Amino acid sequence: MFNKVTAVYFSATGTNMRSVCTIAREFCDRMEVVDVTMRGETKKKLSFGRDELVVIGAPVYGGRIYQGAMERFSDIHGNGTPCIVTVTYGNRHYDDALLELTDFMKTQGFQVIAAAALVGQHTFGHIQEGRPNGKDMEEDRDFTVRVKEKLASSDWSEPQIPGNYPYKEGGKGGKFRPLTNDSCTLCGACAAECPEGAIASDCKTIDPDKCISCFRCIRNCPWRAKHMDVPAYQEFAEAFSQKLSVARENEYFL
Repeated sequence: MFNKVTAVYFSATGTNMRSVCTIAREFCDRMEVVDVTMRGETKKKLSFGRDELVVIGAPVYGGRIYQGAMERFSDIHGNGTPCIVTVTYGNRHYDDALLELTDFMKTQGFQVIAAAALVGQHTFGHIQEGRPNGKDMEEDRDFTVRVKEKLASSDWSEPQIPGNYPYKEGGKGGKFRPLTNDSCTLCGACAAECPEGAIASDCKTIDPDKCISCFRCIRNCPWRAKHMDVPAYQEFAEAFSQKLSVARENEYFL
């Protein structure tokens, strides 16, 4: 169906990466991957043709696409290239994020053929842990079947995407800054893997203006030295987890 399929994503904790790759892989086992999570990862502008498919995904931050992801995506250009747009959110709501990314990809020269708002484990608290799970992945694969059926039709239109103009305020990082305990061995993994380069070489100093509270360092620290074991965060996380305890469903747009 397509000469090349490319999965493009910003995914600090790997959550939306899993969904983007699941969808892309259904179109081609030998898909290519463009991971723009690390700032400066894309060294040059990328262009895609009409005979290719791009599946793109980003996390929702406060009802909008994270601004840093949008900056990275600006180096990606299409030429009437078919595109599937996805956003992943932590069970609250995606608000204007899916509309925002859809609009952006159109301005970049892509033709949006389908879109999805997908539930993933929230960075904070204990909200929808383990998602996307097996059921989510199966829903993603069913979605690709419907996309293929749509493309096989001689008469199809772009999907209608929910959202509002002007977009709501959002797209910025959270307010929490990870802490470091005495287990730190100064291995440097956290600093090397921080998407925004917010962690200094001492592995402890965090630039508050660069940190986006993605907690990638907490999840990936091999010594469990990064943490948020303080009352201010724990109280917030518990209340937030209770507030968002009812699972939302994935939404697909054709």
